[in-house]
Amino acid sequence: MSDAQPITPAGFAALRQRYELLFSQERPRLVETISWAAGNGDRSENGDYIYGRKKLREIDRELTHLSRRMKAVKVVDPSAQGDRSRAWFGATVTIADEDDKERVVTLIGEDEADASAGRISWRSPLARALRGAAVSDVRRVDLPAGGRDYEIVAIAYPDP
Repeated sequence: MSDAQPITPAGFAALRQRYELLFSQERPRLVETISWAAGNGDRSENGDYIYGRKKLREIDRELTHLSRRMKAVKVVDPSAQGDRSRAWFGATVTIADEDDKERVVTLIGEDEADASAGRISWRSPLARALRGAAVSDVRRVDLPAGGRDYEIVAIAYPDP
């Protein structure tokens, strides 16, 4: 799975939902506004027209990006994981550092990552250190501030 760009079914659904919202609602609404503004005469000083064209380019760039991401990812369902005793893609892992401070992280795809919510990218340094770990294993993570050891306290996967 190292070459693949995994994503959970929920993460893929969020990408698709964003794409559909932009393509079927926001873009047509903006095109309508631009057409209306273009009909108002001089376009060089028409704020609605200028802003609309700029916003349309931004939406088209995001649509292109989302389309490429949806083609590049591989949907992996964590609930179908066969080996639930180790931390693999989609696992929710409880770890404790040297000071016994616990932290819960979920190993997910890059497009779904949100470190503040405990969802870390499968390719992040911490996730790479946790891959394949079992409960009570100790893994060292090299961070910019120095290395830290983490003990795996618990591993959980979504129910099938």
